[in-house]
Amino acid sequence: MPLALILSAGRRTEADVPVDPNAIATWANMVTVGRILISPILFALIPSDSYGSWVAFVMWFLLCVSDGFDGYLARRHGTTKSGAFLDPLADKVLVLGAMFTLVSRGLFPLLPVVIIAVREVAISIYRVLVGSRGISVPASRLAKVKTLSQQLAVGFALIPLT
Repeated sequence: MPLALILSAGRRTEADVPVDPNAIATWANMVTVGRILISPILFALIPSDSYGSWVAFVMWFLLCVSDGFDGYLARRHGTTKSGAFLDPLADKVLVLGAMFTLVSRGLFPLLPVVIIAVREVAISIYRVLVGSRGISVPASRLAKVKTLSQQLAVGFALIPLT
C-alpha cells in the first residue's frame, strides 16, 4: 500500500503496516541484535570487586530495557520467525554471560548459574526440536517472570550500594 494512501486513510502511518513474518531486517530484530553485540562490552565492564559499578549497572539496565522495547516493537508491527529465535537467544547471551562473568569474578556462586544454564540449554533444545516440526513454542508468562528475576539478580549484583 503506498504511503500517501496510508496517510490519507486517517491515523495510520507507514509504521503501522505489519511486517512480513519471514522478514529479518526489522526494527525489533535490530534492537535484539544490538543487545547481543553490546553484551560482551558489558561483561568486560563488570568489576571484580563486590562494590559494583555504575557504568556496568546503567549498561545492564539499558540492555534489559531494550528487551522490553524490542518486544513492544514486535507486538506493534508484528512478530517474525527470526525475532522468535533471536529474542530468546539475546536473553540467554545477556543473562548467562553476565552470570558467568560474575562467577568468574567470584561474585556469584557457580552451582546455581550452572543449573540455570543447563535449564536454558535444555529448553532451547526442546524449542528447536519442536520447532523443526512446525510447532511454535512461545514464551510463557512464567518464563517471562523467570527472565525478569534473573535480570534483577544480576542488576542487584552490579549496583554500587556503597
